[in-house]
Amino acid sequence: MQRLFELLHAARNTRRLRAAGAVEHGAAHYPLFVLLHGSWLASLPLLVPWDRPGDPWLLAAYLALQPLRFWVIRSLGPFWTTRVLVLPGSTPVRRGPYRWLRHPNYAIVALEIPLLPLAFGATGAAILFGALNLALLARRIRIENAALAAAAGPPQPSPSPITR
Repeated sequence: MQRLFELLHAARNTRRLRAAGAVEHGAAHYPLFVLLHGSWLASLPLLVPWDRPGDPWLLAAYLALQPLRFWVIRSLGPFWTTRVLVLPGSTPVRRGPYRWLRHPNYAIVALEIPLLPLAFGATGAAILFGALNLALLARRIRIENAALAAAAGPPQPSPSPITR
């Protein structure tokens, strides 16, 4: 249910950003994320018996990530989407967890995807979906970094503290 609300929130932000002139980067890889994340969620009830108790420590770790996810969404505000959208003239967000990490949401997802299946003993699913997610994230981070760098324009030389 949480993911559904996140997707609805992201869709609303996506519409607003596009209406304001945002440009999408890496759209071709987006369906792969939808397929991967949808398959991950759909596989869990198929791979885990309903009566199997979860490991309390791994479930606690998974649940502990959820407030961090909300912090990320709140920090990005109207810029949080599930796509790579860059609004010309905007600058990258530097508040919340973005003060310390460039891509905190991706770090959270990289932990969530293997943690939940591991909590229920579905080690194979944790490895498979975790590895596929990391591969997609590596591509997406390159795309996002390039898009943000292009939006920022050419790097400006730093004033040198050394004078001659």
